[in-house]
Amino acid sequence: MTSGTSPGGFSNLWKRAITGFVLIIVAIGALFAGGWGFWLLVTLLALAMIAEWAGLMKAPRWKTGIAMLAMLGVMIFAHPLYRIIDVTSLYVLLGACLALALIGSSLRLGGGLLYLGLASLAIIFLREQGGVVLTFWTLAIIWATDIGAYFSGKTIGGPKLAPKFSPNKTWAGLVGGVTCAALVSLIFAFQTVLPLLIVPLAALLAVVAQLGDLFESWMKRRADVKDSSNLFPGHGGALDRLDGLLPVAIGVAALNWAGML
Repeated sequence: MTSGTSPGGFSNLWKRAITGFVLIIVAIGALFAGGWGFWLLVTLLALAMIAEWAGLMKAPRWKTGIAMLAMLGVMIFAHPLYRIIDVTSLYVLLGACLALALIGSSLRLGGGLLYLGLASLAIIFLREQGGVVLTFWTLAIIWATDIGAYFSGKTIGGPKLAPKFSPNKTWAGLVGGVTCAALVSLIFAFQTVLPLLIVPLAALLAVVAQLGDLFESWMKRRADVKDSSNLFPGHGGALDRLDGLLPVAIGVAALNWAGML
């Protein structure tokens, strides 16, 4: 996710736009298909993310392989055609994280499985138990935040948001992302069954998405890499594309589970 960069330099825009459009179409298709289709897309992305996480940790191949197997096991257990996601699913995820941390002798690798696995379970939970509309809104505010931040940061520029973590992101990008997320949520509030509460909530979640973006940027700086991988042309890897969605999906799923949304 891009949270706004300095003005100028739209040379990469077309590549980003085409790739982004294709990804959105695939995501929407899988979302409305549900079942196997949505689960498969989330699972493939989860496997890509844990592999990229291991790469940022400079983990050897055997540890990366074990991490991917652990993620696959969690996702198979959580398949919506077999069972609903509940507390037991979280216990299985926690067990897999502890096993990975012990076998791989790496708390950071186990922590990555916990974070990425929890987000992956959350988005499936939203689709299967929260409904298509709530899940679509969750995705839409992330896309709106990304687009708003990118263009605001590019055209306005200005003071940097967190130069120690990401040198290109700006406060203008943050404001643009929050504004776009709120506007998109206003449309959802008037056109769907979702309450008007989602408008201020979207503004808060847009900030959360930016924090997820900054966290991944910090990880990449520690690993001294520009992107988590080159999986998506113009966008980098799965972590680069989904860094903002991860904490937001967890938050929205928690609110839905608690009956607050």
